[in-house]
Amino acid sequence: MTQTTHEAGVRERLLAVRQEVAKAVVGQDAAVSGLLVALLCGGHVLMEGVPGTAKTLLVRTLAQSLDVQTRRVQFTPDLMPGDITGSLVIDAAGGGELSFREGPIFTNLLLADEINRTPPKTQSALLEAMEEGQVSADGVTRPLPRPFLVAATQNPVEFEGTYPLPEAQLDRFLLKVVLPVPPREDEITILTRHAEGFDPRDVAGAGVRPVAGAADVEAGQAAVKQVQVSPEVASYIVDIARATRQSPSLSLGVSPRGATALLRAARAWAWLSGRDFVTPDDVKALAQASLAHRLGVRAEAELEGVDVAQVLASAIASVPVPR
Repeated sequence: MTQTTHEAGVRERLLAVRQEVAKAVVGQDAAVSGLLVALLCGGHVLMEGVPGTAKTLLVRTLAQSLDVQTRRVQFTPDLMPGDITGSLVIDAAGGGELSFREGPIFTNLLLADEINRTPPKTQSALLEAMEEGQVSADGVTRPLPRPFLVAATQNPVEFEGTYPLPEAQLDRFLLKVVLPVPPREDEITILTRHAEGFDPRDVAGAGVRPVAGAADVEAGQAAVKQVQVSPEVASYIVDIARATRQSPSLSLGVSPRGATALLRAARAWAWLSGRDFVTPDDVKALAQASLAHRLGVRAEAELEGVDVAQVLASAIASVPVPR
């Protein structure tokens, strides 16, 4: 089997994940695509949506269809860093020796539910593990499993008692995906499924089965790194980033890390689309999810009701598209 044939098989299996997730989750195709892109880039996703938009169900179903391990942590104000990363405990069976007990972060897909409910110290412990792909305790570095993806959620309507992620921490997320309330037709489908006996706690019962595995994700990651980026497309991404820095409505534009994130995401999207090169359309398709959460709106612009998405769209429209 040639590498091209092998790659096509890997792509086909990863794309089949969308159909499996759709068996349990209705109307969130953009979020599913975002999670797949992040997996292929080795990045992480911030999911925002009001309660009840299937954020938890989405991650659980994705793990089921990928045949990988998943864990969920409910972030609370009293959560400590060691509750996530793990800590040293006295092993009574081992003669009182100290041993490391792994935290829930030692998994493939970690759902960090309501990350903005926990203090910055605990947020930082999680984000450090996300960035380094490892956990250090008692002078020993322990690698996290591969693939590894953190899907962190935050509630956009309830800010009392929360610790909003500062810009420097938001910048660590490859993508931010917004899960909207589904349209009327999709909502009717959801209710019909529930009336027919669908149990969101039993995704296997809904017919969701593993169609890809960790090996497919790793093969996909290797293939994405071979996707070509022309100098014209690279310049296009840089010009978009620079346009945000010059916007009078923004106090914080896209950093070079943000431009790199858009490049990585566009490569993954191009590969999922069956191409070995990135087009300007790939860049446009991933620009909002890759860049919007990295922007800071000036206070006076915020008072005037300026929307980050609109400012970013204007910045993108101001940059000539390479031919």
